[in-house]
Amino acid sequence: MKALVFAAGLGERMRPLTDHTPKPLIEAGGKPLIVWHLEKLAALGVQDVVVNTSWLADLFPSTLGDGERWGLRIHYLYEGDTPLETGGGMLNARALLGEAPFLLVNGDIWTDFDFARLPREPRGLAHLALVDPPAFAPRGDFALDATGALHREGEHRLTYAGLGIYRPALLDDWQRHAAAQVRDTAAGKPRFPLLPLLHAGMADGRITGERLLGRWTDVGTPERLADLNRELAP
Repeated sequence: MKALVFAAGLGERMRPLTDHTPKPLIEAGGKPLIVWHLEKLAALGVQDVVVNTSWLADLFPSTLGDGERWGLRIHYLYEGDTPLETGGGMLNARALLGEAPFLLVNGDIWTDFDFARLPREPRGLAHLALVDPPAFAPRGDFALDATGALHREGEHRLTYAGLGIYRPALLDDWQRHAAAQVRDTAAGKPRFPLLPLLHAGMADGRITGERLLGRWTDVGTPERLADLNRELAP
């Protein structure tokens, strides 16, 4: 299995911490956020990890190297000065990921969840880890039913944890599903969110999910980072 780490965000809400450090390289509990993920991916048996980059991209290879210290091969994929968003970023990485299911994790989350708990292959096009809606986004993203299927609307709404197993085939009809939200970058690459593709898959019953068991934090602000560091302090 391969993995994709989303690390191209500008980290605007984390400034001034991200003025000179990309958000995934900010330390929590004594090591960069992305290193927590790399350790889990290595333990899972992943060998190839694609890391998409944009803001301060050169700092990723200078900090992480080629991945050898974790027994990984890291492939850095520069998206340009403007990040391609989640859908465009996944599409841009598709050639490196191949056609087998891959693990996707956002570079700016922290969790003690064991990645090995996720299925190696989703039942449909994607299988997402979900958490109870946090206080800063109380509505949640999707509804999870008793069969494990996800829906756009429903009673028991949960929040996407930025972690899941995806089939590249989710991207097959990206132009049709995301047409209204596609923007071209200066490099001529399409920039669009992944959400319309997930909604389309949900309509066909092809997106599943599960509750994430364990601790989880979306490290989106300096205050949340401070809270996480206090939690991780020995």
